[in-house]
Amino acid sequence: MKIATWNINGVKARLDTALAWFSEAQPDIACLQEIKSVDEGFPASAFEDLGYHVATHGQKGFNGVAIVSRLPLEDVQRGLPGDDSDEQARFIEATVSSAKGAVRVGCLYLPNGNPLGTEKFPYKLAWMDRLIAHAHGRLAEEMPYVLLGDYNVIPQPEDARSPQDWLGDALFQPESRSRFRALLNLGFTEAIRATTDAAGTYTFWDYQAGAWQKNNGIRIDHILLSPQATDLMRGTGIDAHVRGWEKPSDHVPVWVDLAA
Repeated sequence: MKIATWNINGVKARLDTALAWFSEAQPDIACLQEIKSVDEGFPASAFEDLGYHVATHGQKGFNGVAIVSRLPLEDVQRGLPGDDSDEQARFIEATVSSAKGAVRVGCLYLPNGNPLGTEKFPYKLAWMDRLIAHAHGRLAEEMPYVLLGDYNVIPQPEDARSPQDWLGDALFQPESRSRFRALLNLGFTEAIRATTDAAGTYTFWDYQAGAWQKNNGIRIDHILLSPQATDLMRGTGIDAHVRGWEKPSDHVPVWVDLAA
């Protein structure tokens, strides 16, 4: 079971790019972030024509997440628990059942948190606290659980080509990074770093200043696996070449293959 995450940066603007990647990569499940579409505006039929089921949690012009799966999506949950007043569409979760068993998949678009000194950074940290609480509950269920998406966190200096450029950014603040570590310390395995410690392992390149051409990237898209999912892991990858396609997102797909 190939499970991928990709911040698509506007599904309507990048539909041709998305469909080209789906045809090439053949994911069984793909979690999309920043779809920037209300639910009824999401081009579900384009993915359904490829044999996928679609569940979305969208809002007009901003944010928005989706799970696209070859297998039916069961027990779909929209929104991260813990704050009923939070109207931002940043989390969707569902169960997928195969002949080998069920896997729970959580797709997230974690708040950016910039600029520092505004209400956006405390919102990011509070959202991460809610995520930690939710994930703790899921781990207690002891089923394969995959928590993946755009975390908007640079975990370590080696996850940026130029870490000094990010010292004043919410993605690299000690508070953001410590919460990411707290999430991992619940018992998750970070799939990419479990399989490589190579330098230059990035998932995002800004549109500005020739970042892609200079490989001036950062790694902020992560796949976290529960112990039960970790036992099933067969491989991981980053489809960095997609960043060089026409009309690309500034993020690229990241995937894990599970024996599920």
